[in-house]
Amino acid sequence: MEAFLKATQIKTRFFTPGVVVLTLLMINGLVFAALRFIFGIGSITNLNNQYPWGIWIGIDVAAGVALAAGGFTTAALVHIFHKEEFHDIVRPALLTAMLGYTFVGLGVFFDLGRYYFIYHPLYMWNGNSVLFEVGICVMAYISVLYIEFLPIITERFIGKVHLKGFLKIFNKATDSLLRLLDRIMDKAIFFFLILGVVLSCLHQSSIGTLMMIAGDKIHPLWQSPIAPLMYLISAFSVGFPMVIMESLISSRSFGLKPEINVLAKLGRFVGPMLFIYLAFKLGDMAIRETYVYLNELNVASVMWVIEVLIGIILPLRLFLWDKVLKSPFWIFVASNLVIFGVFINRFNNFIVAYTPLYAKESYWPSIGEISVTLGFISLEILLYRLIVMIFPVVSQPVQKITKKTRFALKGVIK
Repeated sequence: MEAFLKATQIKTRFFTPGVVVLTLLMINGLVFAALRFIFGIGSITNLNNQYPWGIWIGIDVAAGVALAAGGFTTAALVHIFHKEEFHDIVRPALLTAMLGYTFVGLGVFFDLGRYYFIYHPLYMWNGNSVLFEVGICVMAYISVLYIEFLPIITERFIGKVHLKGFLKIFNKATDSLLRLLDRIMDKAIFFFLILGVVLSCLHQSSIGTLMMIAGDKIHPLWQSPIAPLMYLISAFSVGFPMVIMESLISSRSFGLKPEINVLAKLGRFVGPMLFIYLAFKLGDMAIRETYVYLNELNVASVMWVIEVLIGIILPLRLFLWDKVLKSPFWIFVASNLVIFGVFINRFNNFIVAYTPLYAKESYWPSIGEISVTLGFISLEILLYRLIVMIFPVVSQPVQKITKKTRFALKGVIK
């Protein structure tokens, strides 16, 4: 009987030594998160009037948005450019983007002094504000991601609703609702897929606009009139490496065979994207003559060199090498270098390059800020593991075709 791949639930034990470590980090982060709301944001952070943002914005939000780009880049590749051979990786990429953007929203919620006003952009519109565009766009995209996940939920529970006790009177109504949602999404899914790609391109570039209008507060090595374009290109560059990294870690964690043939084909897109990103970055530097700042041996120049050499040039060379693309180990290393490069780029832009006009001392993240950030990352990984054990997200080899799905997002490849 011919084997094929189908998205199914992962059946394994939840707790492993790694999961226990992540759980401890999550609990530690939640304790500091609770202290933030009980005693105020100043009680656990080093933020002040000179430094209104720190690693919660630089890492949890700015880097988080970029590293969640695998969702829209994969959706564009499969559903807009019709690269059918990559259907296998759509669902994991969608789940990663959904969780990533959820935690981006939580990061903003924690970082706002008056967090209880976070809903204000929904009805207090300011069309002249870049921050308003970012906020409303991210909120819309989070909603779209959850809508895109609906077919996976209906597939999991249609015909399998068995509520117990007095709740069993809702079994038929719940099943009918799921079938109605399934029929609606069957017709509307492609609208939301295209909408998600458009919204992503908008806010990925707008975050660059935020740093561009910061003016002299940003170091010239990163301050650029084409910052929005470079933010967008860097998001495209890191999307596929994130998918490759997550796929290989999932395969290792759940004891599955790595889909190296699919990942190698995906990796062939990364090299050209990194080349375009590097060309814009160096071209912008040459035109504005900001290379003179590299003669100054300081934190900014060292971090810029690390970002470009380790995060762009080295993985660019690796992704253009066939031997690397066909090796699970080396393609994993190359992907992590790209992720590191975009991560350190956002960190440099928001933390290293940012200098307040009237700063009296340097900013260093507190133990509370670091704990909350590590707790968020740990919780996101744990939720990913839990969801793939409940819903059909990760494709696995099966021996028998039971039912042909109606659209590709449902996970059957052939």
